[in-house]
Amino acid sequence: MRLSSRIEGIAYSPIRKLSPLADKAKAAGLKVYHLNIGQPDIRTPECGLESLGHIGRKVLEYSPSDGFLSLRKRLSEYYAGYGMSYSPDEIIVTTGASEALMFLFMTCLDFGDEILVTEPTYANYLAFAAAAGVKVVPVHSDIEGGFALPSPEDFESRITGRTKAILICNPNNPSGSLYDENALRSLEEIVRRHGLYLFSDEVYREFVYDGAEFTSAGHLGSIAANTVIVDSFSKRFSECGIRVGCIATRNRDVLGGVMKLCQARLSPPLLGQIVAEASFDAGKEYIREVISEYETRRNVLVSGLESIPGVVVAKPQGAFYVMAELPVDDAERFCAWCLSDFSYEGETVMMAPGAGFYVTPGMGSRQVRMAYVLAEEELRRAVTILSKALETYR
Repeated sequence: MRLSSRIEGIAYSPIRKLSPLADKAKAAGLKVYHLNIGQPDIRTPECGLESLGHIGRKVLEYSPSDGFLSLRKRLSEYYAGYGMSYSPDEIIVTTGASEALMFLFMTCLDFGDEILVTEPTYANYLAFAAAAGVKVVPVHSDIEGGFALPSPEDFESRITGRTKAILICNPNNPSGSLYDENALRSLEEIVRRHGLYLFSDEVYREFVYDGAEFTSAGHLGSIAANTVIVDSFSKRFSECGIRVGCIATRNRDVLGGVMKLCQARLSPPLLGQIVAEASFDAGKEYIREVISEYETRRNVLVSGLESIPGVVVAKPQGAFYVMAELPVDDAERFCAWCLSDFSYEGETVMMAPGAGFYVTPGMGSRQVRMAYVLAEEELRRAVTILSKALETYR
């Protein structure tokens, strides 16, 4: 029997598509350094872990469809610390940022509508859009320019009568670029003039380096009704598995529409919400230590990559990813080869092929995304193995 055209239009994730090869490599006794996926190895806050042992419930019941009020209050207080005013009833808890984005696409966009995204982009956006029947229109950024936010003219040139929204990720996954206040103000004018939605994925909000300051789309007052913030606990507190995220917006119509879908899926994860709420007690000291660790890791990985002949890398300003261009003809073929046919002293590396983060066919074919979520010494070792792989491959 035939599958739906919708599912046939969705590509496998570049982040996980080579997992079968990695599994075979491990079964053969190789150690695989996973640079392909943004799974932090930083310890989850102790207060979050301990909350699981103090549940005190006799029944693990449904939570409210929009999430526990107590959690939404903590989120409201958290946003206030960033100069953003979102009341608890302007926040909806979701099953991770993934569900938040899917619900926004289904609530705000019709079949055939267009959404502008910067390219390269987070690969799962493409899957969400395909499932919702939405056309993704890329606005290109490049490695030579540090993957900076494209110019207002670049965005304007891609707006059509079907354009309904702009989606940004700031700090950016996969490039690690950071969009400053001036860049966001340029988007504010475009969104206001064309009456678009602005979806801002800010799950890496804290992850900024070199003393830079983060500016949220929530600070763009003139388009408050157009703006929806997407957030998650996965990276901030190293809690990918609890699957808790949220949206925050002043737009009551959007909140109402998303709530219909929330009620249809009943409730976000009960245990995940308990852990998420408790994790706020870790305080800013936990976050400061995490950011310091990732900044060190970034420096180790970038300097290591820059030392390999032929490798081009744009130094990330935020998140914990780097896009690198390798001296190979096809990065996906090379990444697969590293897992299936190469090892150095019983070890190899796994990376995410860059083409999967592009909408435009042929773009990113020599690039890879690497996540610096390994300890410093492991990153050094991974760079050594990558260097040996490139020597052998050539």
